[in-house]
Amino acid sequence: MDNYFVERDDTPKDENGQFNFECLGAMDIALFNEQMSALLRGEEVSMPTFNFVTGKKEYKGDFLRLHADEVLVIEGIHCLNDKLSWSLPKESKLKIYVSALTQLNVDEHNRIATTDGRMIRRMVRDARTRGTSAKKTIAMWPSVRRGEDENIFPYQEDADVIFNSALIYELAVLKQYAEPLLFGIQPGEPEYPEAKRLLKFLNYFQGVDSNLVPNNSILREFIGGSVFNV
Repeated sequence: MDNYFVERDDTPKDENGQFNFECLGAMDIALFNEQMSALLRGEEVSMPTFNFVTGKKEYKGDFLRLHADEVLVIEGIHCLNDKLSWSLPKESKLKIYVSALTQLNVDEHNRIATTDGRMIRRMVRDARTRGTSAKKTIAMWPSVRRGEDENIFPYQEDADVIFNSALIYELAVLKQYAEPLLFGIQPGEPEYPEAKRLLKFLNYFQGVDSNLVPNNSILREFIGGSVFNV
């Protein structure tokens, strides 16, 4: 779904006048349904690639055709919401809810917050794939959390399958990618207290060499080096 954002200038804004990338209106629903329906009919489709730097879709000769024995996988925060895929037959959908539910405890009384793990994942991924600074990720996080409350959690009970994607070792790997990004936030900047908190949080972990991570691991979506196109 990341390739089906509307053009940046057409993105809805929140109450603070900032682009709201988390809402359903940020998605090009018309194009998405047109192309997904065409794929289900067996037609060849020219798939867009969204350029997060320019804020525009690009067409780079990526053509896709779905054959009779193939499954179409659609991934994105709105995928459990039938308003996104309104044109696709409900009986053809298998809804899978994937979430990183951290199960680690610092001690007997303090559990590692799932939200911290997800923010660090996003920070590392967006710095690598979208050129987004840690400062910007932290600034956007309240909007991301609000988007989850509005666009994901209300639909999670509609899922046919729930999958926990958290890995026991992932924070030890992400630590070495996240720390340099967080150190780039300077005292006096609004995001500095949160960056300092996260750096203190990451001190609980000893770094693990990312070369030990299998190249088909879901963690590779965030740190790179995957055998899949992520």
